[in-house]
Amino acid sequence: MAQLDLITRNLMLDSLKEYAKRKINYDFIREMDRLNECPVEILKEMYDPKVLGVHLISIPEEYGGIGGGTLDLYRICELLARIDLGIATSVFATYLGIDPINVGGTKEQKAYWLGRIARERLMVAYGATEPDAGSDLVNLKTKAEHVVKDGKIVGYKITGLKQWISNGGIADLYTILAMAPGGPSWFVVERNMEGFSPAHHEDKHGIRLSNTAGLSLDQVYVPAENLIGGVEGQGLLQAQAVFGYTRLMVAAFGLGCGWSALETAIRYSQQRIQAGGPLSEKQGYMNKLIVPHAVNLEAARSYIEYVANRLDSGEHGLQTEGAIAKYWATESGNKASEDSIQALGGYGYTRDFPVEKIKRDVKITCIYEGTNEIMEMTIYRGRWQEHLKTRGNYYLEMAKELEESSKNNNDSGMYEAALGLKALSVILEECRINKLTRHQYVTFVLGKLISMAEHAYIFSKTASKEKFSDSVKFDSNSYKAMSRVFAKTAALKIAQEGSALVLGANDKSTNLADKINLAEIEKRQYGIINDMDIISKSLVQVFKSR
Repeated sequence: MAQLDLITRNLMLDSLKEYAKRKINYDFIREMDRLNECPVEILKEMYDPKVLGVHLISIPEEYGGIGGGTLDLYRICELLARIDLGIATSVFATYLGIDPINVGGTKEQKAYWLGRIARERLMVAYGATEPDAGSDLVNLKTKAEHVVKDGKIVGYKITGLKQWISNGGIADLYTILAMAPGGPSWFVVERNMEGFSPAHHEDKHGIRLSNTAGLSLDQVYVPAENLIGGVEGQGLLQAQAVFGYTRLMVAAFGLGCGWSALETAIRYSQQRIQAGGPLSEKQGYMNKLIVPHAVNLEAARSYIEYVANRLDSGEHGLQTEGAIAKYWATESGNKASEDSIQALGGYGYTRDFPVEKIKRDVKITCIYEGTNEIMEMTIYRGRWQEHLKTRGNYYLEMAKELEESSKNNNDSGMYEAALGLKALSVILEECRINKLTRHQYVTFVLGKLISMAEHAYIFSKTASKEKFSDSVKFDSNSYKAMSRVFAKTAALKIAQEGSALVLGANDKSTNLADKINLAEIEKRQYGIINDMDIISKSLVQVFKSR
C-alpha cells in the first residue's frame, strides 16, 4: 500500500482535529455517552468528501478513494481514538467491512462496491462474530445454501445470527461470513434485503457512541455475484490476510486512548497545587502514575510504525507482528487510563473529566479483534515456531545485532534490550527441554514476554536514529531516555517473570540466574530514576498547561 505524502497526511489530520473542535466537543460526547446514542448524523457528515471524507482513505484511488497506506490509517485511527473511541470504532467498522472486498473481491466487484461506498458515503459493517463462536471463525453456524436455476448456481440463501457487530444497526452494507457448501465465504449483503434485520443496540460499558447490534439473517437471498471473489471457501484466508493490518488499527486505538488520558492527567498535574507546588513537580506522582505509561506508549508507537512500514512496503500477513502490536498497545493504553483516574483523584472518578470515560472505552481494545489472551497465544505460536526452526537462535541473532550496534552507540538502550532478548531465548529453550508449553498458562506468559522483548528491540533501534518519525513529540534526549528505561525494565521483567514461570512449572533446579545473566541485567538498572526525571520534565514541557 502506498503511503500518502507527509503534507497530505498532515492536512487530513489537521482537518479532523479542527472538525472535532467544532462538532465533537466533550459536552457533546458526554451527552451522547449518557444517552447511549451513536451520532449517526456526525458520522455521515464525516463521510462527506466536502467535509472530511474520512472513509475514502481505505479505498484505492481507482475506485474513488484516496488510497492511503497502513501508516496513514494508523495515524487517523490514533487521532480518532483521542477524539472518542466510540466514533473511532464506527469509522473503523467501515474500514473493516471494506477489507473482504479489498482483499478478495474481483476487479468488477471492487469497481462496483468500492465505487458505491465512495460515491454514496455508505456505512459498512463486518459480520463475522457469532453468539456461540466468538473469535473462533472456524465454528461458523451461519449457512449459505445454493439457489440453483436451470442447473446453474444463481444465488445463495443465508441463514444465521451475528453478534457484537459494530455499525450493526446503522450500516447500509454488510460483509457477512457464512459457511457455503464449498467452505467459509464472504458475501455482500445490503440492508434492505428481505429476511435481514438488525437487533437492538447493545447497552455497553464503554464505546457507547458506537452502534453495536446483532444481526439476524433468515433465508436472505443474495445473487451469486455477491459472493466475494466468486469462489467459495476463501473466507478464512481472506480474513486472516488482514489480521496483521486490522489488529494494528486496534493497537492505534489503544495508543490514542492512552495518550488522551495521560495528556489530561499531565495538564491537571500542572494546575493542582499540593504541599507548596504543582503535582507535576512531585517525583513520586510523576514517576509512578505518568512516566511509566508514557514510556510504554511510545514503545508501542515505535512498533506500530515498524509493522505499518513493513506492510506498506509490500509484505503480507504479519499476523504475529500485528498481535504483538495490538497486545502491547492496548494493555498499555488500558493501564495508562487506569492510572490517569488515580492521578486526578476524586475528579478522575467523575464524568466532568474525560479520564473516567476513556477508561470505560479503552477496555474494549483488549477484547475486540481477538482478545488479548488470543493475542498471547498467537504471539507464542508464531515465535515458538521460529525458535524451533532456528534451533534457538531467533532471538540470539537479534541480540547479536543490537550488541554490535551498541558498541558505538548505546544511548538508546540497545545493549540492555539485547540482554532481554538473550534471557528470553534461554527461557524459551528451558520450556522446550522441559516440555513446559503443555501448560496453557505458560504459553500465555511467553506471549507477554515475547511482546515486551520485541518492543525493546524495535524501540531501542528507533531511538538510536538521528531523525524520528513526525509522530514523535519529544526531543532526542528525552526520547532516548524513554527507550533506555523501557529496555532496562523489559530485560529485568523478562528475566524475573521468565524464571518464575520456568521454576513454577518445573520441579528441577536449572540454575537459571546464571543462564539468563541476571547479575548483569540487575547491574544495568543503574540510572533509571535519573532518566525518569528527564522524561517527566519533557512531558510537562510538551503538554504545557494553557
